Amino acid sequence: MFDWEALLIKPNDSLEHAINILNKEGCRIVLVTDKHKKLLGTVTDGDIRRALINKTTMDSEIRTLMNNQPVKKNKLLSRKELLSSMLIKGLIHMPIVDENGILCDLQTIQHLIENPSFDNPVFIMAGGVGTRLHPLTKNIPKPLLKVGNKPILEIIIDQFINHGFHDFYISTHFKPELIKNYFSNGNKYGVSIKYVEEDVPLGTAGSLGLLPDNLANLPIIVMNGDILTRVDFKNLLDFHNNNNADATMCVREYDFQVPYGVVQVDDCNIRDIQEKPVHKFFVNAGIYVLNKDLIDKVDGKSYLDMTDFLKQEINGGIVNAFPIHEYWLDIGRMDEYRQAQIDITKIF
Repeated sequence: MFDWEALLIKPNDSLEHAINILNKEGCRIVLVTDKHKKLLGTVTDGDIRRALINKTTMDSEIRTLMNNQPVKKNKLLSRKELLSSMLIKGLIHMPIVDENGILCDLQTIQHLIENPSFDNPVFIMAGGVGTRLHPLTKNIPKPLLKVGNKPILEIIIDQFINHGFHDFYISTHFKPELIKNYFSNGNKYGVSIKYVEEDVPLGTAGSLGLLPDNLANLPIIVMNGDILTRVDFKNLLDFHNNNNADATMCVREYDFQVPYGVVQVDDCNIRDIQEKPVHKFFVNAGIYVLNKDLIDKVDGKSYLDMTDFLKQEINGGIVNAFPIHEYWLDIGRMDEYRQAQIDITKIF
């Protein structure tokens, strides 16, 4: 993931320091900010080349060659408007600031052209206690357990960001401060992260009622915070929209082999014998797309599991299944956590 904060420098940093950052990060710009991250200026690789041609010394302060009136845009600008502005001005980088001039992000023309953006909210349920993973989860929420060198929840968020999603909500319950301290408001990822806190456990659907009333009137993707998957979230959203669904549940094929010969009996008569038959089912994969009007039905005060919630909607609405064939792992038990450590270097 592109880490724009690695490009920050102070106005009294040296030209040599700026060059080192450009070389290390492989970008063509550094961002000059004060201690509050207010944007003061920019320095591009072109600025640095001109400085070197003019024999500017390597210990010169970067303030002497920065552009102190850089083109910047407000974070409220839509992706389409931002892309149009950059194309018109011929810019390959655009600093994004808030109403106070505080730097929030750095967009690149390559990222805007190559990666679609979705305004659909993403709601990640991270309030579970993770009892089956004790003692690992005794003092840390399960979504913060590391798989490889990242917490499970960060891997999930990375996946969504890579697919173009930027508006995140996380439900918390057990040690919520640890999750909030780790992810903060999402600025370091270039996205928005907000939190809803369950005072008491509300089940896998009850916390939907804690989401703000002013959510965008768009389908929302809901996902358990302990799942690793390579599902294509864009395809999932397209499937939901193209089928005019009220709700879509991701499902995974699960097979179970009976370890004995199965005998079918009618009264006393044997009708059939099957040797160790394999039964196949679709099981809930813990990923959903829900229309906004469905979420409005949840009061946020009562315990409610997603399966019960969707069962209520089957007769009155369109509830579809989206089969997942991509990698998927629910990290609920110790053997699954160990498997995730093996899979992480192969799959992600």
